[in-house]
Amino acid sequence: MNVAIIDYGAGNIRSVLSALRSVGCHATVAQSPSNLRSARAVILPGVGAAADTMENLRSRGLADVIVDWIRADRPFLGICMGLQVLFTESEEGGGQDCLGVIPGRVRRLPRGMKVPHMGWNQVHYTRDIALFDGIPEGSDFYFVHSFVAEPTDHSVIATETEYGTRFCSAIQRGNLVATQFHPEKSGPLGLRVYANFLRDALH
Repeated sequence: MNVAIIDYGAGNIRSVLSALRSVGCHATVAQSPSNLRSARAVILPGVGAAADTMENLRSRGLADVIVDWIRADRPFLGICMGLQVLFTESEEGGGQDCLGVIPGRVRRLPRGMKVPHMGWNQVHYTRDIALFDGIPEGSDFYFVHSFVAEPTDHSVIATETEYGTRFCSAIQRGNLVATQFHPEKSGPLGLRVYANFLRDALH
């Protein structure tokens, strides 16, 4: 199974690799565009700040490759910051242009809420998508974030979660899927998310 995990120097690569091994997938780590040439599916994990993420992706020549990959509708999974950088811009750090493959803006969680939003929270479906096959409505997943994505086109929203506001916690458009929560930190149901992605990406 040729799955590439993009490493731009700030992702939680080891835990994602471990989760994939648990579902029978031995992925490769991609640090440059050449590492993606033989991949059939790409995963972009992420922790940290939007500006640092975008700087590292651009400096390694990965930003344009990711955009081209998604525009070609090839299987792609974004996780946490890997979801947020898909959008047009983030207000984090005074404003940051992102990859722009999903129209919309990333905004800070509402004032008065403890940030980061850290811990388990429920995920509610807005529609059925294959990424969540076999996972009950309202299941808990693990979150660590201070900003949330607001898609211009609400039809890309697959799940929502409540934390001071009802925010987008997963998106899907074609073969692109992304989650605000961390499947690799979410126990058996998180592993099921990875297994579902791999099933459809590599069939």
